[in-house]
Amino acid sequence: MRCFTVLGPSSSGKTTLIEALSQLDSKPVKSELSEFFSLTEFTYLDEPWCAFDIAGGADYLGFAGEALAASDAAILCVPPDPEAAVLCAPYLRLIEESGTPCVLFINRMDITDNRVRDIVAALQSYANHTIILRQVPIHEGGEIVGTVDLISERAWEFQEGQPSNLIEIPDGVRAREKEARAELLEHLSDFDDHLLEELIEDKAPPRDEVYDVAAHVLRDNDDIPAFLGSAAAKNGITRLMKSLRHEAPSVEVTAERLGRKADAIGVFASFRKHMGKAVVIRAIGSEVGAGANLGGAGIGNLSGIDAKHPVQSIPVGAVGVAVKSDHLDAGYTYTTNGREALDDWCRGHPPSHACLVTPVHEKDDARLSSALARIAEIDPGLAVEQDEASGHAAVRLQGPMHLRRIQAQLEGDFGISVETAPVPASYRETITRTVQHQHRHRKQSGGAGQFADVHMTIAPRARGTGFAFEEVVKGGAVPRNYIPAVEAGAQDALVRGPLGFPVIDVAVTLTDGKAHSVDSSDFAFRAAGKACVKEALGEAGPVLLQPIDQVNIHVPSIFSGAIVTLVSSLKGQVLGFDPNPDAKGWDIFHAMLPDSSLDELSRALGGAAQGTAWFEASFDHYQELHGKEAERISAEAKEPA
Repeated sequence: MRCFTVLGPSSSGKTTLIEALSQLDSKPVKSELSEFFSLTEFTYLDEPWCAFDIAGGADYLGFAGEALAASDAAILCVPPDPEAAVLCAPYLRLIEESGTPCVLFINRMDITDNRVRDIVAALQSYANHTIILRQVPIHEGGEIVGTVDLISERAWEFQEGQPSNLIEIPDGVRAREKEARAELLEHLSDFDDHLLEELIEDKAPPRDEVYDVAAHVLRDNDDIPAFLGSAAAKNGITRLMKSLRHEAPSVEVTAERLGRKADAIGVFASFRKHMGKAVVIRAIGSEVGAGANLGGAGIGNLSGIDAKHPVQSIPVGAVGVAVKSDHLDAGYTYTTNGREALDDWCRGHPPSHACLVTPVHEKDDARLSSALARIAEIDPGLAVEQDEASGHAAVRLQGPMHLRRIQAQLEGDFGISVETAPVPASYRETITRTVQHQHRHRKQSGGAGQFADVHMTIAPRARGTGFAFEEVVKGGAVPRNYIPAVEAGAQDALVRGPLGFPVIDVAVTLTDGKAHSVDSSDFAFRAAGKACVKEALGEAGPVLLQPIDQVNIHVPSIFSGAIVTLVSSLKGQVLGFDPNPDAKGWDIFHAMLPDSSLDELSRALGGAAQGTAWFEASFDHYQELHGKEAERISAEAKEPA
C-alpha cells in the first residue's frame, strides 16, 4: 500500500478530490475518525492506496504533520486564484519542512478565468522547490475545457462527471505546449545526465524515459509537479492518479526519508468511548501483528481503518488501528522495544493562545485535569499546565477555534462543561524611593509575651536584580540568632505589596533594634520584620510593573506591513523583521509587547494575516506602568475574591 495526505486551505476541495480519486477504480472504504480527519482506502489498477484527509486551517497543522510523516507523498490542493496563494503558504512550508514528495493540484479550473502561469508564479513565491507544470490548459470561449499533457503530448477534453475525451492538440495551444514542454524537459534534465545529453544533441527523448525521470525526481523530492483539473466535475482526476501510481515513492523510500529504523509510525489518535484511545498506525519497517510488542509493550487488538473489523496483522505499507494500546501515541516511530519522537515540524505551531479553564460544576474539578491530559495525548497543538497565581488549569492552544473544539471534546467525551477566562498577566511592583522605618512588635497576654524591635532601610534595586538582605547592627542590639527570622519576615512582606502584587528588586538592610531577654523569639522578630517592611513599602513610592515579552511573529512577507500597525495598536514596540532563511516568502517579525496584549494579538493576528501567521513569546523584562490603567489593575487586585 502507498499512502498520501491531501492538504490545502479550507474550501479548496480536498475531500471532494479524495472522493474522486478513490472512485476511479473501486468502491472505497472511508473512516471518519473525527470531524477534522479521515482515512480512505481504495484500489487503483489492483494496487492498494490510502488517503489521509486533514481539515484546513492552522489549528490542524499538527495533525497534518503527523500524517505527512507517515505518507509517501502529499497532494497540495489549491484554489485557481493567484491571490489565494498566500493561504496555501503554511501548507507549502510544512510539506517542504517534512521533506515529503509533493504533487500540486490546481482545482476548479473549469470555473476560473485566471491564467495558470499567474497561479503557479504566485505559489512559487512561497516554495523553495521549483513548481513545474505538467499540463497546460485548453481554452475555448474564455473557459478551460481541457488540458494537454506535456510528457505524452496528448490532449484531453473535459466531460462533466465522465472520463475526458482524447482529442487532437488544438492549433491554438500548440505553441504554448511546445514552450511549456521545453521548460519541463530542461528542468528534468538538471537531474538526469542522459536526458541532458539528448537535449543538447537535439534528440527527442522517448516518453517512457521522460516519465521515468519525472518519477525519480519526485521520489527524490527535487521538484513539485503541477496538475490541473476539477475534482467536483472529475476533470483531470485520472491523469493525477496515474501520475501518483507511476511516480509516488514506496514505503521503503518513506522509511529512508524518516532516517531511522522503525517498525511502525503513529499517524494520529482519537478517542472512542467504548474502547478508550485508538491510534492509527502505519507499518513501515515490518509487519505489525495483534498482540505483538511495539514500543516496549504488547499492543492490543488491531482493526481496519473503520475501527470495526478485526485484523490479525498490518502488512508493511498498510494502515490500521491499534485499540486498547494506551502506550502508543501519535507523532512517534516505534520499534519492538522503544519509540522516538518525530521532528518538531510534525507538531504544528507552538501553541500561543492561552486561557484558564474551570469546570462549571464544582464536582468536575478533580476530573478536569485528567480529561485535559487525555486530550493533550492526541492533540499535538495543545499544552496543559497549571496557573501559579490561581491554581486553575491553563491551556495553550492554536487559537479561538481550537479552544471551542477542546470545549466540545470535554463536553462530548467526558461530560464536563467548562468556563474560560484569560490568563492574568504576571504583574509585579517595586519601589522608587529609599525609606528608613522602625517597627516594634509587642504583645502581652498572660504568660510569656512577644517583643521585637527593628530599624530597617528599604531601598530600590536595579531591575532584574531581585531581593537582597543585609544587616549592619552594632553591639548585638539584635542577637545574631534572630537575624534570619528578620530576613524571613522581610520576604513575607514582599509576597503582596501595597498595590496588590509581589514586590521585586528591593534591598532591605537591618540597621538596629532591641530584644528582650524573656519575651523575644524567632516568631516575634519575624513578625516585626514583616510589619516593618510592609509599612515602609507604602512610603517608598510603589509602582506597578507589567511584564514585557519578546514576540517573534512568523508571517508571510505580504502581511508584514499590517503587523506593524497591529503591534502599534497593542502598545508594542516594533523591533524590525528579517526574511526567514528557511521559508521562502516568510518574515520573522520581532517586537516587544505587554504580556497582557498577547491574548488580543492571538485574536487579531487571524484577521491581519488571513489565518496564516503565528507567534512565539518569551518573557523579557518588567516595565513601569502608570496612569489610569495602573490604577485600574491595582484596584482590581485589591478587590476581595
